[in-house]
Amino acid sequence: MVWEGFREMRILLVDDHEIVRKGLRSLLDAEPDLEVVGEAGSAAEAIRRVGFDSPDVVVLDVRLPDASGVEACRNIRSAFPDVRVLMLTSFADEEALMAAILAGASGYLLKRIDSAALLESLRRIGRGESLIDPDMVTKLFSALRGGGPSSDPLLDRLSDQERKVLDLIAEGKTNREISSEMFLAEKTVKNYVSNLLTKLGMSRRSEAAAYVARAAAQKPDSDREDWT
Repeated sequence: MVWEGFREMRILLVDDHEIVRKGLRSLLDAEPDLEVVGEAGSAAEAIRRVGFDSPDVVVLDVRLPDASGVEACRNIRSAFPDVRVLMLTSFADEEALMAAILAGASGYLLKRIDSAALLESLRRIGRGESLIDPDMVTKLFSALRGGGPSSDPLLDRLSDQERKVLDLIAEGKTNREISSEMFLAEKTVKNYVSNLLTKLGMSRRSEAAAYVARAAAQKPDSDREDWT
């Protein structure tokens, strides 16, 4: 079927609760421009179904039984860069929100959203827009601008040394350059990098650098000297 000159938007539903998937399918299948092409109840199944069903958009729960939805999002976006991902969750978690953004999600919405707003959100994502639940954005910015050295729920997981290494990564320095600046063995720096990426739930140093840059951009000007 054609909608405004385009074919139906193909959607894959990923949630470990069958009743949630059935409810979403019932809602979406009633729309002439939306087509549910598949369902999955786990992260591993979701990745397989993306390759099999060729969806335009994946509606993905943040919490899945075999892996996090954020990890599944990262894997989907890495293997299928043209596929957009909408994270749909019951949990207002600013850590998951930022991790989802860095993983390449086009949107992050809470399941309390009403049907009309969800449909409009899917169509906007299908048009290439990005959107985040406004309440979640407010919470995230509040956390980033709050008290404490970093006031960031992810960065606060790091030790002082790991944070120094991360700041130097954000400056674009290599492990060898970091080892020279911090008077550490290059192998020690490599271990710090591996540990901090694990704590941040990231797989590449470029992701960590981007996180620092985005978080710093949200800090008031008066605080930025203390940010790095």
